[in-house]
Amino acid sequence: MSKINVLVTGAKGQLGSELQLLIKDNCCDNCNFIFTDVDTLDITERSNAVKFVEQNPVDFIINCAAYTAVDKAEEDKDKAFLINTTAIDYLISASVVANACLVHISTDYVFDGTQNTPYHEDNPTFPETMYGKTKDEGEKLILEADINAFIIRTSWLYSSFGNNFVKTMIRLGEEKDEINVVYDQIGTPTYARDLASTILDIVKQFKPEKEYKKQEIYHYTNEGVASWYDFACEIFRIRDIKCNINPVDSKQFKTLAKRPAFSVLNKSKIKTDFNIKINHWADSLRDMLDVLGK
Repeated sequence: MSKINVLVTGAKGQLGSELQLLIKDNCCDNCNFIFTDVDTLDITERSNAVKFVEQNPVDFIINCAAYTAVDKAEEDKDKAFLINTTAIDYLISASVVANACLVHISTDYVFDGTQNTPYHEDNPTFPETMYGKTKDEGEKLILEADINAFIIRTSWLYSSFGNNFVKTMIRLGEEKDEINVVYDQIGTPTYARDLASTILDIVKQFKPEKEYKKQEIYHYTNEGVASWYDFACEIFRIRDIKCNINPVDSKQFKTLAKRPAFSVLNKSKIKTDFNIKINHWADSLRDMLDVLGK
């Protein structure tokens, strides 16, 4: 059987780094991966992605590249739009040329957070931040394209790689006697390694000759529900950090971008379609902190 060729963009980010680690552990031995980042493939330049797949035939393009600085995006709108929307159009063109399936990572920020039950894939999107709007526009381009594509929305991503909430809490907890963390924003922490593993499952299971829709949206986070306060408390409990955490409401934090109050995602569809089991967020947090400790 010939190997599946997979192009990964944004390979130096949290998710891309976790994918690289899983590949080193032979988690997808029937695949040949090409890992790229902005220094080797700048997807914001119009012709780069197409030229790349012309020279390197691929069956999948996994787009882990994104502008994720939520507050900064409110002021740096052009760059956020370039990376999260315009570059998606270029990746679609590359997918057409290569006849490749595009796997695109999106976000819970496409929703406004006013719902009080978990969001399904077919719920209307109403992004209220520039980050959410640019990601939503990128999704729309994919849904209008004549390609095979999977859009995977996730939330509250963290990893032993890069900068994230977990590492920030550990640093603050070791520096301070007490900190304030919001309790009125509800979602689900997601370990990037779990998401990376699920993406590999999709790649391995995808059969283009089967009756797939051209595009599918899926939701993936870890199981369970938490506030940022709950998340921080569990980090401190596992790491045995003796810092007091004060639960405060969002009004006490001045941010440029409004965070969704409720962004829990329903994951029934991805579990059913790909027969995957999803870990509870607290169990995966423990796994990540064990990796970080080593």
